[in-house]
Amino acid sequence: MKKPRVEIFTDGACSGNPGPGGWAAILRSGRHEKELSGGEASTTNNRMELTAAIRGLQALTKPSEAVLYTDSKYVMDGFTLWLPRWKFHGWRRGKHLLKNDDLWRELDAAAAPHGVAWKWVAGHSGHPENERADALARKAIETVRTS
Repeated sequence: MKKPRVEIFTDGACSGNPGPGGWAAILRSGRHEKELSGGEASTTNNRMELTAAIRGLQALTKPSEAVLYTDSKYVMDGFTLWLPRWKFHGWRRGKHLLKNDDLWRELDAAAAPHGVAWKWVAGHSGHPENERADALARKAIETVRTS
């Protein structure tokens, strides 16, 4: 049986680094779209970028062929280039525990049931879905600030 194809557009944002942060994911399959977002009172930009990818993948209800768009080289390169070595070395870089290892583990688990192709897009370059995800992430920051 053929897996459904889903596009996931993600972004994370932080006001200060660390500071209040927001993340967003837009899922699209055919004509169907779903927007997700959330925030944290004290976090980093990298953690919000990772969270956006995690929450987007976790929202898939069945194994899918996902194309995940991100403007974060940290997330894309981390997953596509560095993750196997980190796992092999017990989630360490040298003698030190990997930064954000909790989220890298969660992303690894969220991606496992799916085929994931990663696409990098330049942030703030007019890419419509990236701009939408950025606006949702920034709105989430404001929601965190006022709650």
